[in-house]
Amino acid sequence: MQDSIAKQPYFSIHKDNFFVTGIPTNKDVNSATSNAKYQISFKQVLTRSKLPLDTYLFLTYTQKSFWNIYEESLPFKDINFNPTIALGKYFYDKEDRLKGVGTLAFEHESNGRDSLESRSWNRISFQYTTSIFRNTVASFKAWLPFGYKEGNPDLLEYVGLGQINVSHTYRPDKLIYDLRVRKGLNFEGKGSIRARVYYNPFDNNISNQYLMLEWYVGQAEGLLNYQQSQSMIRIGFVIRTNEFKWFNGRNK
Repeated sequence: MQDSIAKQPYFSIHKDNFFVTGIPTNKDVNSATSNAKYQISFKQVLTRSKLPLDTYLFLTYTQKSFWNIYEESLPFKDINFNPTIALGKYFYDKEDRLKGVGTLAFEHESNGRDSLESRSWNRISFQYTTSIFRNTVASFKAWLPFGYKEGNPDLLEYVGLGQINVSHTYRPDKLIYDLRVRKGLNFEGKGSIRARVYYNPFDNNISNQYLMLEWYVGQAEGLLNYQQSQSMIRIGFVIRTNEFKWFNGRNK
C-alpha cells in the first residue's frame, strides 16, 4: 500500500471541480435569486522525501465562484479564494493497510475585495480522514481561526470551529452520496448542511466524471453574504476528487 501511494502524481485534483446551476427553495425564483456555482481545486505535492514524522509537504488552491448567469449583465456575485500550505501524513496498521490520512495546514480564505465588501480569514486546520464502514469514508476537520475580526467579526457564529464530511459509495464509479455538516459557534440554529448525490450515467467512468445534485441549506456558502440564510438546490457536472480512493471497499 505504501508503495502504491508513493507513486501517485505530484499534481492532482484536491476538492471537487464542478459547474452547477440551480434555484432557491426558500424564496421566490427569479433571475436575481437563481445562479450558477463553479469550483476549481488542485493539489501540488512539493516533497516525496522523508520529512520529520514521515510527513510530506504540499500546496492546494481552491477557487469557488457564484455567478448570476440569469441576470442581464451576467455578474459574478462572489468569488472566494482559498490557498493552503500543508503537511500530510499517512497512517498504517501492522499489515501495511491504510488506516487514515492526517493533515496540518495553514489556510487563507478571502473574496479579494476591499472596503465594506472585504471578507477574509486565516486558520490553522487539522483534518483526519478514515474509513468508518465498508465504502464509507469520514473526514473530521477542526480549525483555529485568526485574523478575521476586520470585515467579518462574527464569522465563527456561522462557520464554527470545524466540520464533518461523510461520503458513501453505493455503487463504485456509479452512485455516491456525500454529506457535510457545520455548526456555528452559538446556541442558535446557525451553520450549514450540504448534501450531494453523484451519478455516472455512462457505462464507464475513467475520468471520474459525474452528474451532481446538490442541496445547500444554512449560511456562509460564500463569504460576501455569510450571514444570509439560504436553501439552494443545484445540478450540474463534476470531476470528483479521488484523493481518498484507497478507503473504498474497506471494512471496519
